[in-house]
Amino acid sequence: MFGADVAVAPAQITAMPLTTADAQVSDYAPADPGYAPAVSVLPADGLNAAMPGTIYAPQIGASGSGYYRPGLYPGLQMLDDSSWNCILFPHGWMYPTYLASMRESRMGGQLFYERKQDWLADTTIGGRVGVLRYGTDDLVRPEGFQLDFEAAAFPRMTLDSRREFESTDFRVGVPLTSRLGAVEAKLAYYHYCSHLGDMFIEANPGVPRRPYTRDAVVLGLGLRPREDFRLYAEADYAFNTFGSPRPWQFQFGIDWSTLQPTGLRGAPFFAINGMIRQDVDYGGNLTVQTGWQWRGQAGQSLRTGFHYFNGKSNQGQFFDRFEEQIGLGMWYDF
Repeated sequence: MFGADVAVAPAQITAMPLTTADAQVSDYAPADPGYAPAVSVLPADGLNAAMPGTIYAPQIGASGSGYYRPGLYPGLQMLDDSSWNCILFPHGWMYPTYLASMRESRMGGQLFYERKQDWLADTTIGGRVGVLRYGTDDLVRPEGFQLDFEAAAFPRMTLDSRREFESTDFRVGVPLTSRLGAVEAKLAYYHYCSHLGDMFIEANPGVPRRPYTRDAVVLGLGLRPREDFRLYAEADYAFNTFGSPRPWQFQFGIDWSTLQPTGLRGAPFFAINGMIRQDVDYGGNLTVQTGWQWRGQAGQSLRTGFHYFNGKSNQGQFFDRFEEQIGLGMWYDF
């Protein structure tokens, strides 16, 4: 494209005293024409920079490699970040959270109309952190093995004049994740429990509390035919239950979402998640979300858009109640 282009391995490109103002998006081209040439040059922010003035060329394409225009900046130096190392508190994910799942540890929520209950708000207050990685130091598509920790609460409240707090579910998990090429995998332990809200109990005297507690081992597999397209399936077996739940649950779905930094203009996303649960005779639910997203330099993702849910409730206290939700949501994964 530029005459004498050369391939860059997954790399950091440094030049002294080069600044981000000196580098233009037009100086980079994708290695794979199947991906959009939305390339940004990122300033040193202390995440991986070994010295001041480091400029990052994000990985492009299925192979994670890109091109740069040689001779444009005198003294350019390419540093290979494809070697495997032990990294404490790494950035980026081997096995990203499921976009349309309503039981992932993130910040966000959805406002929706349910025909039998009127307007409701389901929120998620939590997050997920990387603890230890043995693998590559790549912000977009790292390879190797990674231990994470996550926790979240899932409160539900009504949006009528009472603003009634109905219930809260809690989830804590320790996932061990990996990625090799296009294949992603997760082996995890999760504790899940559900509790009625005080305001709901006061407004409904005599309502029975339904214990719903699970301790489960989870195996998940993901496949990326393209960098921005993911298929996944998950099997969840609860070795300890209390109350209403039964041992088996299954999830599967599709995520279409760019992994590259988007800048301010953002990019579209689309996600489908299906769940099958033994405690409702292997029925379940289907969730569809679509809209616009913004992805940051270290993999953070802010999404907003349309939300649709149909099937048995994800709230443990109402696990066998049918719900159809139509509304809007906002979700932040970090």
